[in-house]
Amino acid sequence: MLLSEGQMSDHKGARLLLDALPPASALIADRGYDSAWFRAELAARDIEPCIPSSRSRKTPYPYDRALYRQRHKIENLFAKLKDWRRIATRYDRCAHTFFSAICIAATVIFWL
Repeated sequence: MLLSEGQMSDHKGARLLLDALPPASALIADRGYDSAWFRAELAARDIEPCIPSSRSRKTPYPYDRALYRQRHKIENLFAKLKDWRRIATRYDRCAHTFFSAICIAATVIFWL
């Protein structure tokens, strides 16, 4: 997990994400991560991008629709994190304290 500023675009977040990526065979992401440089970086790391093309792209890239359906599990985690009042309202001032609360909540959600 990576904590970034609230209004950061997906393209800037993707640059931060690349260094923290573990070895994987595929990366599932939404349309916000659709860019040529990001796809090239994933290909250089032998990671298959499962990213639908943005609507403005003239020639869309193919992607595995069955694999992309698994993205709902991540969306469900974010929805469950927002059930925790401390995280939804961000009571913590320090980023490291807030990130710690997110990690604890994610661990509890995982085990329930």
